[in-house]
Amino acid sequence: MSTAAPAGVSAFDRELVTSFRSDRLHLILFPTEQCNFRCTYCYEDFAIGRMRPEVVEGVKNLIDRRRGDLTHLQLSWFGGEPMLARPIVEEVAAHATEARRRTPGLDYDSDMTTNGYLLDDAAARRLAELGIRSFQVSLDGPAGHHDHTRVRADGQGTFERIWRNLTSIRDGAADVRMLLRVHLTPGNLAVMPEFLTRVRDTFLADPRFRVFLKRVVRLGGPGDASMEVLDEADARLAALEQIVHAEESLFQPEEVCYAARANSLMVRADGRLGKCTVGLSEPANTVGRLLPDGTLKVDNPRLRLWLQGWESRDPELTACPYEAFTKKGPKLLQLTERPARSADQASGRSYTQNSLPSGSAMTTQPTSP
Repeated sequence: MSTAAPAGVSAFDRELVTSFRSDRLHLILFPTEQCNFRCTYCYEDFAIGRMRPEVVEGVKNLIDRRRGDLTHLQLSWFGGEPMLARPIVEEVAAHATEARRRTPGLDYDSDMTTNGYLLDDAAARRLAELGIRSFQVSLDGPAGHHDHTRVRADGQGTFERIWRNLTSIRDGAADVRMLLRVHLTPGNLAVMPEFLTRVRDTFLADPRFRVFLKRVVRLGGPGDASMEVLDEADARLAALEQIVHAEESLFQPEEVCYAARANSLMVRADGRLGKCTVGLSEPANTVGRLLPDGTLKVDNPRLRLWLQGWESRDPELTACPYEAFTKKGPKLLQLTERPARSADQASGRSYTQNSLPSGSAMTTQPTSP
């Protein structure tokens, strides 16, 4: 049943209501956790391969179980590199498209975080037909810089292929939105004015394209110790923003992270449920499992840790609940387990639940390196 925030409530309470709405389902799906790149700042270990068939069936069955109760379904494709498992992406996306067709009042949309190496105009057009119409592609500057940090697994450069793919999408008619995420580091800052001017002149006359400037930060990868990062207060960043944005349309990040929303879940390739696409190695990021029949086996105390910002009314923890796990201190102690209210709850930590709020409408995609 849909829930709406009453008029006059605070912005925080409006977000709280949105984050717990049971008529919205947001799934972040890993069709594979393998990648054809080895970016120098990546935090992933690529230990898991393609999504198992029983997990694919579980995702489709979950959609079928929930579609009658939903007004909005969003699928976000992540990895690894999701285009390496394109048949899985197309199978699930086609199933979601059919679910929308068969369910009056159900809105469905989908997005993908991809390195862009396998995303040309033909691929974009096909995925758009299946509802995947929003893509995020990262660039680390011109070829000489990009190919130093965003390298293929075999050590070869990637810039020219990605740039060619992006221009093919620009020259085509795919019904897509392209977010070019340009990474900023101390090493590439000097070349950014010229590069961003090239990006602006090449893509930004097309309203399907926009640019998001992002400082590379330490996310727990093996290269963190040797990585130089920019200070977020560096005065040079604002000048770069003005090259690619009109002042009134600067990109504004979400104030509430998807990981803080009760109705957003990550489904990894092995069927584990999680909350945060960055903290993949954090044990507390496994909050349950998706079963082949589409039911969710959820560890409630672990899930509540990701939602504690709502209970404590701490905007820092709703903006980034992962902070509670990466910073030692009292924040994790703000949440304690409540007494069990039923025999089922008293019998153990986990339970199987079909109607758990499992998604929300999102305007931005999961964080990627």
